[in-house]
Amino acid sequence: MKIALDVMGGDNAPNTIIEGAYLASKEYDFEIILVGKEEQIKKEITKLGKFPRKLTIKNAKEVIKMDDSATEVLRNKKDSSIRVAVELVRLKEADAVVSAGHTGASMAASITVLNKLDGIERPAIAVLIPTKNGSTVLIDAGANVNCKPYNLVQFAILGSAYARCILGFDHPRIGLLSNGTEETKGTETIKKAHKLLKQTKLNYLGYLESFNIFNGDVEVAVCDGFVGNIFLKTGEGLVELFSNLFKEEISKRFLTRLGFGLAKKSLSEFRKRLDYREFGGAPLLGINGTTIICHGKSDAITIKNALNLAAQFVKKDFNKFIINDLKENYDLYHIGQKGAYRIWDKLKERIIHHG
Repeated sequence: MKIALDVMGGDNAPNTIIEGAYLASKEYDFEIILVGKEEQIKKEITKLGKFPRKLTIKNAKEVIKMDDSATEVLRNKKDSSIRVAVELVRLKEADAVVSAGHTGASMAASITVLNKLDGIERPAIAVLIPTKNGSTVLIDAGANVNCKPYNLVQFAILGSAYARCILGFDHPRIGLLSNGTEETKGTETIKKAHKLLKQTKLNYLGYLESFNIFNGDVEVAVCDGFVGNIFLKTGEGLVELFSNLFKEEISKRFLTRLGFGLAKKSLSEFRKRLDYREFGGAPLLGINGTTIICHGKSDAITIKNALNLAAQFVKKDFNKFIINDLKENYDLYHIGQKGAYRIWDKLKERIIHHG
């Protein structure tokens, strides 16, 4: 297995990204292709020690800036590290892509170069939210701001496949994020999506509110990318706030500092459960391949874990889970929006033709 890593993407690129690859090469058995400026990569690796056998380099001369437009990148920066990394997957020279760089460019390159899975209209970003029971898949986390009801149904299918294939849940519970649990609540899009989801073969429970996610009431929480991204950023801000306030209170009193010393191990485990670095990155689901998108602030540990997550997707042949779920629910073409007919009819024809 070979994972293509966008070395030039991220706030701490390229040194921290390369360090993450170096750590992964020591711990895991897959190969990593470092994509970026070759001379710069070689210079950084020499600082870490002997060049690992599992690391190779693919030169890419251009670097994407965070203020670059995703469409301009695709059109004008074809030798950028993320574009070259995705091309390696298309050419079967790599099995997956990992990037902590420009999210829009990573999405656009993956969708354009690798294409979408048949039957999927809009790929979505799935993130893991820590809960008291473990973690919940939140989808979509920012890829699609304006969604139609059947888009949310597809997000539920994608999220369910993630929860089963990667997290190991046999029948993941699915909820639709809304402003209340009553069926009268929610926007028109939410209400229509709710009616569609009730007719699927998914383990759909109905509406849920934000606190239900943290309680671990579901394994998959479905929403559009606008709501999902705000939820995610709010959660990150709260974790940082609580951490800073906690440190301030501890430093005020001697007995508190003493108590902290005694409870340090437990508090360390608590912090680990909330640390986004442990999850690695967020997969872009619904594309004909594997792309893991990391936080721009990712450190070496995050990159190492993201590379391992990508390897899990490849080993478990994740997209087969999506295809099977789409087959089980292809009769949705009978239901709801006119716009859904085109998608589900196309999928039905392909299923009948290919068995």
